[in-house]
Amino acid sequence: MAVVTIRLVRGFGLVALFLAAALFGIASGVVLAFVGDLPQISALDSYAPSTITRVVGRDGGVVGEFATERREIITDAQIPPVLRQAIMAVEDAGFNDHMGLQPTRMVWAVVRDLTGTGRTPGRSTITQQLARNLFRDTIGFRRDPNAWVDVSGWERKIKEALVALQIERRYGKSEIFTMYCNQIYWGHGAYGVQAASRLYFDKSITDLTLEEAAMLAGIIQTPERQSPYVNMAEARRKRNLALDRMAANNFITPEEATAAKARPIVTSGAPLGGPTLAPHFTETIRQELQDRYGAKAIYESGLTVRTGLDAELQRTAIEVLDRELRRIDRLGGYRRPARNLVAEKVDLDTFRVPRWSRPPTVNDVIPALVLNMDKGTIRVRAGAWEGTIAAAGYAWTRRRSDTLVRRGDLIEVRVISRVDESKQFVASLEQTPSIEGAVVAIENRTGQILAMVGGHNFGRSQFNRATQALRQVGSTFKPFVYTAAIDRGYTATSLIDDSPVSFVAGPNQPLWQPQNYDREYLGQVMLRDALAGSRNIPTIKLMDALGPPQVIGTAKRMGITSPLPAFLPVAIGAAEATLIEMTSAYSAFANQGVRVTPLSYTQVLDRDGNILEDRRPVPHDALRADTAFVMAHLLQGAVQHGTAVRAQVLDWPVGGKTGTTDDYTDAWFIGFDPDITLGVWVGRDQKKPIGPGQTGTAAALPIWIDIMKPWVARRRAQLPAPPSFERPSNVIMVMTSKGLEAFIAGTEPGIR
Repeated sequence: MAVVTIRLVRGFGLVALFLAAALFGIASGVVLAFVGDLPQISALDSYAPSTITRVVGRDGGVVGEFATERREIITDAQIPPVLRQAIMAVEDAGFNDHMGLQPTRMVWAVVRDLTGTGRTPGRSTITQQLARNLFRDTIGFRRDPNAWVDVSGWERKIKEALVALQIERRYGKSEIFTMYCNQIYWGHGAYGVQAASRLYFDKSITDLTLEEAAMLAGIIQTPERQSPYVNMAEARRKRNLALDRMAANNFITPEEATAAKARPIVTSGAPLGGPTLAPHFTETIRQELQDRYGAKAIYESGLTVRTGLDAELQRTAIEVLDRELRRIDRLGGYRRPARNLVAEKVDLDTFRVPRWSRPPTVNDVIPALVLNMDKGTIRVRAGAWEGTIAAAGYAWTRRRSDTLVRRGDLIEVRVISRVDESKQFVASLEQTPSIEGAVVAIENRTGQILAMVGGHNFGRSQFNRATQALRQVGSTFKPFVYTAAIDRGYTATSLIDDSPVSFVAGPNQPLWQPQNYDREYLGQVMLRDALAGSRNIPTIKLMDALGPPQVIGTAKRMGITSPLPAFLPVAIGAAEATLIEMTSAYSAFANQGVRVTPLSYTQVLDRDGNILEDRRPVPHDALRADTAFVMAHLLQGAVQHGTAVRAQVLDWPVGGKTGTTDDYTDAWFIGFDPDITLGVWVGRDQKKPIGPGQTGTAAALPIWIDIMKPWVARRRAQLPAPPSFERPSNVIMVMTSKGLEAFIAGTEPGIR
């Protein structure tokens, strides 16, 4: 019997051994079959995920960004212990002890899948998650429009495990964890934990508190659904769960967890993220870079693009343009809001807009929902905050509150003050301007663009009215006529006849009989007075005497590239050009006749700091230096006693010219000091009237002055004395009956 038993045991042992060998062989075969399809892990030695391309201003501050994946690369040393512990507690508490896989968790996951009891968050190790995120397309995922789809089932899981093992063999735990933190998606376009920290809390990961680190860890699995911007209650629940797990793993004490759970989640970032200081400007740069480097390099390579943008001047330009466009728009009265949620049958209690995710900011213009009107006071809501608009806040409309708005109206308000404790604010009524405007500032010496605003609201319209809009230039063209005249021997004291005139327009065409803006005629006027007073008739006669081709040639040498027909109406602005063309042309007056091509950026660097492109100023001899100086002096006359006298408030050496087109469709002012040239345009996209009396003096000049005020104040503090326009040696200053005038040697009074 014993012998039989021994033989049976030996038989079964041999069978078991055979089966084990067979299973091992099958497993080995499966592994070998998959190994050939696995990605090259060694590629991670040069791990360089898609990162943000940043556009930086003159002071090094970020003014714009481009990215398909908003990511900021961090090192292991930057990851604070509290964040490391929070992520490990939620995703993989045994990360430091395993070799990439946790067999018990994998078995449990299989049981859950086979029994249909649902998914268990965190069943994959951190290394497995990294493998999945780095090599989705090679281990069995397909990219659908909105998500990655697992199409290979167990094949994918086997490949994922094998890749995880390879990663663990090649890299240390700190390297793996750092790659994980840089790679994982955290919602709202933020990739990597640093971008997530800035998105939700507007701070670096090094400054995260315990509860903030726990929230980031808690929402990893489904950030788009658990984001505090989408579902604050769920974000809070996941944060608290993360804190409990941190306590269970002895990373923190239960008391610390309890205290952190009692604190609210306070977001201070924005769902869309990214600086928006100069969106039209950065979009112009994006187009240039894409043509030069391609879209992939812009959005994934983490370039640094250096510009000359002056952040302070840019902020001033944005603020002033917004305020003045609203002021001009108000002259046309109040327009009913475009949306009423009651009429749309939208639940007022649940309605939200993205801006309401952040507390209202004093002086900020935000959307608000009208709740009711009570004794002349309009009550509104902006997310969790409630506001009041007293009668003084809508007095500009000259209407009663019950005729202005209705319950459910979605309106614009400006926050005047707020009380944080009660989440109350006081506001005034605003409305989105129906008119547009643009601003561009250029440094005369280098051509660098110091400021650019291409419209009132980039979110509403990406069309750049500073660079793309061809508009009738009105009287801003006149200096080109006078420049051509000075070049050909005319002087400030030359007399021109300001009296009615008519011209033959062509066969079978009525006579062209131009008029001055004021419909008055002064007879013989000095050239300086004709320019300063923006007289039409003297300008047309001067162009007629010089010949249109001469004037057009001057304008083109000064940088006007838009078509300029060679006929007389061009003298008073019948042609079209862009704001940046005109501003660049005027810069030659202040820069000794040299116009420098507008320079949007100066350098491009790769992610390692290597210079890919170094752009230098490109100067053009547009005018003789003596002609430029005389014209700068004449255009100062427009400020001293002409259409721009309001600019005297600056008490600074400035010159410039107003411009107004027929029916008040365009208002311009282009002016300069010795350092910069600043152009302003106001109008409507449809080329309809701005409003009665909205001339360059009334609409554009006030914007120019208010942008220049802080600039002048800054320069006054930097310089021992105001700068001056450099006078060429062959220009003579002569005292005349009208004051001190500039003459090119040989043309001064008394010289024949």
